[in-house]
Amino acid sequence: MALWGGRFKEDVAAATQEFGASLPVDKHLYKQDIAGSKAHARMLAKQHIISQGDCDAIVGCLTDIEGEIDAGSFSFHIEDEDIHMAIEGELTRRIGEAGKRLHTGRSRNDQVATDTRLAAKALAHDLMQANLHMREALIGAARDNEGVVLPGMTHLQHAQPVLLSHHLLAYYWMFERDFHRLTAAFEAADASPLGAAALAGTTYPIDRVAASYEMGFARVICNSLDAVSDRDFILDLHFACSTMAMHLSRLAEEIVLWSSSEFGYITLSDAYSTGSSIMPQKKNPDFAELIRGKTGRVYGNLLQLLVTCKGLPLAYNKDLQEDKGGMLDSARTLSQSLAVMAGMISTCTFNAEAMRAACEVGHLAATDVADYLAKKGMPFREAHEVVGHLVLVCEERGCRLDDLPLAVFQEASPLFGPDIVSSLDIDAIVGARTTMGGTSPSAVREQMRLVRASLVADEAHLEGISSLVPMGEGA
Repeated sequence: MALWGGRFKEDVAAATQEFGASLPVDKHLYKQDIAGSKAHARMLAKQHIISQGDCDAIVGCLTDIEGEIDAGSFSFHIEDEDIHMAIEGELTRRIGEAGKRLHTGRSRNDQVATDTRLAAKALAHDLMQANLHMREALIGAARDNEGVVLPGMTHLQHAQPVLLSHHLLAYYWMFERDFHRLTAAFEAADASPLGAAALAGTTYPIDRVAASYEMGFARVICNSLDAVSDRDFILDLHFACSTMAMHLSRLAEEIVLWSSSEFGYITLSDAYSTGSSIMPQKKNPDFAELIRGKTGRVYGNLLQLLVTCKGLPLAYNKDLQEDKGGMLDSARTLSQSLAVMAGMISTCTFNAEAMRAACEVGHLAATDVADYLAKKGMPFREAHEVVGHLVLVCEERGCRLDDLPLAVFQEASPLFGPDIVSSLDIDAIVGARTTMGGTSPSAVREQMRLVRASLVADEAHLEGISSLVPMGEGA
């Protein structure tokens, strides 16, 4: 009979037992559950609700159980339903009456909310660490490829030349924002629901603040109904994961394109490529494609929890048992994807000659020619039209802008001087974009200074919150 079975005459049917059990998922939260139970026991003893002897027996036995689970020698049984009952049941079998006193002043409702919040903090913390490694890989690639140019694109059409470092650092800033979304998710989870009991609080003189501090929480949730029913903090983590997955997918898409024969911008390491079962010549960017594909899985986990929560009345409902699987899956998926992407970026070869050659296609100097006329007094819209005509001439002749004779330029506008041809050099075009955030070498060097500073600041932030994750690694 289950620990809650006092008012029941029969056990739950085997089919419904398996259907209702969350143990296969929440057993991964055993460290969080044990940490919460230890904090609760110590608080109960401090408040003279249980004896110090009972507290010591509980804490000692919980330590033993944790060690056995760590070692893989602990036996889980589906009839225990969840990790809370599995641990408490074994605790009671080992130390008897003292184990039965552990649940004084709490419910599984606030217990599971506590475990889940501790797990969400640990997962966010670990993802923040993986995010930093990803950003380090991008900085390294940007540093190692200083001066390499490639066609910047809009609508997947050649637009203007940019530095490869500038392109890579655009992704750096995406992941920098992801880090702060993870920080927000960490902070949202950093509040203790323990002591809210089932939904209305408890009559015992507990000290919720003391227990919360021991578990590493920054604050206590002040409404007991909200404490047991809130899952917004998981949604925050899901959203942070989904946005970061989207950024990874965008980068993966470029890797797939750039590694193709049509682009030839990069050569992937063999360690991050696969072959074909039938075509011996193939070298496929399978891992970039997998990262792109797994994005849908992460999005699905966000939507699943949104739908789960949308119609729930206060307070706790069994639907909320479905809150942890997606959270664990998304965090695991993102952690693996970040590690693979960081390795892929760090080991690939960027083909500078192919990128520069591509800058000769698509009339990338057109905007600069229009700016040339505008700086000589012609209204930009008129200059735009003049250069559009010159591009049309190039298309008809099958040549580039810098192939046109000076006479053709001057026929289009007398404002063109002999210096127009020299101004169409790719390096000169890139070097002229000196505005803050631009793609010139000087602007990119300043941006490198900023990204290093932001990385140092975020590393310091992560180190500062590590003490608030007493479990160490994520679930």
